Amino acid sequence: MKALDQIERHWRWWLLAFWLIVAGYSIYARWAAIQGFGLGDTDDNLRMMQVRAWLGGQAWYDLRQYRLNPPMGADVHWSRLVDLPIAGLKLLLMPILGGARAEQVAVAVAPLLPMLVAMAALAVAVRRLLDNRAFLIAILLLACAGSARGMWAPLRIDHHGWQLAMLALAVMALTDPKRGRGGVILGLATAASLTIGLEMLLYLALAGIVTVLRWVWDGEEARRLGAYGVSLAGGCAFGFLAFASYANRAPVCDALSPVWLSAMTAAGAIAVGLAWANPHARHWRLAAAAAGGLVIAGAFALTWPGCLGRLEQAPPELDRLWLSRVREAMPIYRHGFQTAAATLTLPIAGLIGYALMLWTHRRDPARWLPWAAVAIPAILALALLFWQTRAGPAAQLLSVPGATALVWAAILWLASLRQIVLRVAGILVVFLIVSGTVTGYLNSLFPSSVSAYRKSVNIANATCPTLRALRPVAQQPKGTVLTFVDLGPRLITVTHHDAIAGPYHRNAQQILDVMHAWRGTAENARQAIRQYRVAYVLICPNMSESTIYRSEAPEGLYAQLARGRVPGWLQPVQLPSGSPYKMWRVIS
Repeated sequence: MKALDQIERHWRWWLLAFWLIVAGYSIYARWAAIQGFGLGDTDDNLRMMQVRAWLGGQAWYDLRQYRLNPPMGADVHWSRLVDLPIAGLKLLLMPILGGARAEQVAVAVAPLLPMLVAMAALAVAVRRLLDNRAFLIAILLLACAGSARGMWAPLRIDHHGWQLAMLALAVMALTDPKRGRGGVILGLATAASLTIGLEMLLYLALAGIVTVLRWVWDGEEARRLGAYGVSLAGGCAFGFLAFASYANRAPVCDALSPVWLSAMTAAGAIAVGLAWANPHARHWRLAAAAAGGLVIAGAFALTWPGCLGRLEQAPPELDRLWLSRVREAMPIYRHGFQTAAATLTLPIAGLIGYALMLWTHRRDPARWLPWAAVAIPAILALALLFWQTRAGPAAQLLSVPGATALVWAAILWLASLRQIVLRVAGILVVFLIVSGTVTGYLNSLFPSSVSAYRKSVNIANATCPTLRALRPVAQQPKGTVLTFVDLGPRLITVTHHDAIAGPYHRNAQQILDVMHAWRGTAENARQAIRQYRVAYVLICPNMSESTIYRSEAPEGLYAQLARGRVPGWLQPVQLPSGSPYKMWRVIS
């Protein structure tokens, strides 16, 4: 405990040192991918293209990606907020390293910045909730949270890492004993997250509801509620004015548009009104809060009825052929036992820890309410995992305070043992179990069997997006390429070619046209090729997307090309021996 006391005195420096160690190891582990500019996800590649387009002169509010579906471009529902750190690092380093190297460093370092924010926020939250010395356990658990940590890995430059950081700030705000400051931070974190995207909307909305309920229970919370309302409305207004693209100024459902701006400003105004009125009796505060909630929900339903369903507003065919098949949109139990165990271990430990703390402080409202405020969003995230696996990173992050409490309780109990060996071994075992390290080790001992077919798919997925594989493709004269939807963003990032589509729901027609081209006859594909002025056809056999076309359309264009049946209007492009690609030039 003396060592912990020393660490607690300089906890900020220990936090920074730990982040530097994790960041350094992450860069070391991903060094080969960094050297190869291995942006592994479609969103990471498109984010890089958005930054390049902006630095190349594209208007701040124009977020269309003109290298997809040229010359019209593809509408992207993001904002430029996440572009700022990537662009800033690139501009800072270009005079020293040159453009290409500066870009490599930027995409390696930028994702690590929100990890520092999340670590700091959760460390503060745990210090408030539990013990000043427990922050070290919290950041260690966060570093072991595979799903969450993966969103901050080098090269992971899409928007999810910053959204998780804003969620961690919201957790910190819910634990703040200074009510006004806590309300301001919660409102601003919510506004920043919504400016980036709506993925965390449910958790942040629940955090707002929890703030209202705390006020219902305790009228002294009016200061927190009022500050939250002002910062929420003001932050969303600023986020909309400063970052909403031209497309997002229309009443769309999938971004901070007039739809959500009106909802958030109304919610903020009602929160301020409730705090100002602040009825003395608890039942009157409950009635006022319920009335305010009904006003917000009713106004939203009447004003924006089209946004009551799926926010993507995708046509049924796109949902059937694409959205419903996205792996992260599937429930956790659809991913097999090993994936489920690795994802669920920390959230379940967190749930146990939250239950323990709520029981321990059941007669102390001052301690019970902050724990409940943090536990409720964590329970929601755990439940959402059984709807969509994409809730995994948020579920792990939100579980950290509860899991830390569970480990801390075990430490306090084990500290009473006389034998130091038992104390140290017991603490180590508890941490390894709660963090999921034991689960990961057991998974490695009993790896799931992989068929030869699955191995070929994995090899194709790993090989086809590499610079080495795409370099011969890039050496061909520039043109628009008909290729897989999931390959489009990578193609435009590392070659000079354009593509028809990427996996972005606002471009439903282009996605469907590409899928119909691969699934349909050669003549049907030729119509799409003429429509989009395609110069090349490019396939990488056995990539995941291609397996769907082969299994569901065995006589479609992709299946024919994979078997070597090539229509006469395609001329083979000679690629090096061993290339995973097959490429043809459209000749008529």
